[in-house]
Amino acid sequence: MSEKKGAKVFKQKCSQCHTVEEGGAHKQGPNLYGFFGRQSGLADGYSYSTANKKSGIMWGEDTLFDYLENPKKYIKGTKMVFAGIKKDKERKDLIAYLKKTCSA
Repeated sequence: MSEKKGAKVFKQKCSQCHTVEEGGAHKQGPNLYGFFGRQSGLADGYSYSTANKKSGIMWGEDTLFDYLENPKKYIKGTKMVFAGIKKDKERKDLIAYLKKTCSA
């Protein structure tokens, strides 16, 4: 897994809707700082879909790997409009980057 390649994936596919730095703004999607190990739908100040809030998902490497492949299939009713990342390696690189960058 490459954090450097993951940073590139984040910039290309995620940064238009998400921020990663502590105290970063919510955009169309929530700020992701501190989400590792946290239950979905709990970032302060962000309006999540009911489906996301009720999903009960705890974010970790395995749940993210499955979610990022096809968010709408993983959480039916999510308002995340992203189609997903089909390539396993891209998802693993992105997760390595997020784990390092977003850990509280």
